[in-house]
Amino acid sequence: MADQYAPSLKDGRPEFIPAIRWEEPPEGPVLVLLDQTRLPAEEVEWVCTDAPALVQAIQSLAVRGAPVLGIAGAYGVALAAVRGFDVEEAAHALATARPTAVNLARGVERARAAHRAAPQDGADQAEAPAAAPAEARALHREDAEASLRMAAHGLALLDELLSGGTHRILTHCNTGALVSGGEGTAFAVALEAHRSGRLRRLWVDETRPLLQGARLTAYEAARNDMPYTLLTDNAAGSLFAAGEVDAVLIGADRIAADGAVANKVGSYPLAVLARYHHVPFIVVAPLSTVDEDTPDGASIEVEQRAGQEVTEFAAPQLPTAGVEPGGGIPVAPLGTQAYNPAFDVTPAELVTAIVTEHGVVSPVTADALAELCARGLREQEEVPKG
Repeated sequence: MADQYAPSLKDGRPEFIPAIRWEEPPEGPVLVLLDQTRLPAEEVEWVCTDAPALVQAIQSLAVRGAPVLGIAGAYGVALAAVRGFDVEEAAHALATARPTAVNLARGVERARAAHRAAPQDGADQAEAPAAAPAEARALHREDAEASLRMAAHGLALLDELLSGGTHRILTHCNTGALVSGGEGTAFAVALEAHRSGRLRRLWVDETRPLLQGARLTAYEAARNDMPYTLLTDNAAGSLFAAGEVDAVLIGADRIAADGAVANKVGSYPLAVLARYHHVPFIVVAPLSTVDEDTPDGASIEVEQRAGQEVTEFAAPQLPTAGVEPGGGIPVAPLGTQAYNPAFDVTPAELVTAIVTEHGVVSPVTADALAELCARGLREQEEVPKG
């Protein structure tokens, strides 16, 4: 079940609310999400006490972004385990809630595996439900640490590729703290550049049809006092033509074994523009986003979303002209069919580099990506447990 409540105030202003957190009040553990559909007008939290509520939050995009979906999936399994629900049923529902983001299924599987293994490892049967929450917390910490490393690798790459000392970065969708256990992926690189005095301008695509750039990236940029400018998606070409973009930084929901990248729809056109204008096109994502079982971009399942998101202008925050929150204002004739893929796929040859917490792949090839994955696995195994 789910509930919603307004955030607490500090000095008369809302406190900064994390995208996701696990809490254990007296009535039982809950997963608390910052409802991203209500931003930037309202900072409202969505409280989940079971997997169906979390599935609803995932599918409605109250929580979104590949890394945080992995964290959410793991916590969802933890909810089922601790509250005595069917863990296998919860895991299946969560893993299939959104098909493109590979992190979601991986987070689910990691927590489910910990839950299954607990009794076999000699843990007392009564303590077994605690294994999944512990694994979810570990994943949460690891993602925050990965965010820090990606930011450092990404800024070093920008400094290597670009001259002039300060950078004008174009980004698409939202890749900041709202999608991460830390400060994000691509956005974290821009934020690191800002903190070091090397961000000249962050260009923010509005990201139609659900405006994740306008609502969420601009929200995060403003929170961090970054120099940013919002533009409509179809204005990007004129920005490139004017020579105002030094690099494109995006995240990823799945990276195939050949280096093809699935990301929010609109990313592929930016890659084409970047190639034509000789601008680096850089993907920033944790290594968990690389799916070696998906051989190429054509094998990536692309989520198709409701046409209503295109034919209506979403009004998720406040009632507008008689439209209830969560509804929409019609912008197309009744009965109009809409093509609404959530993602598109950029082939590896258009990607200048892939930045991960374990290093950078450039040029992007299947062999180089496989080598990085193998190195990342070795490094993870060398980290002391506990």
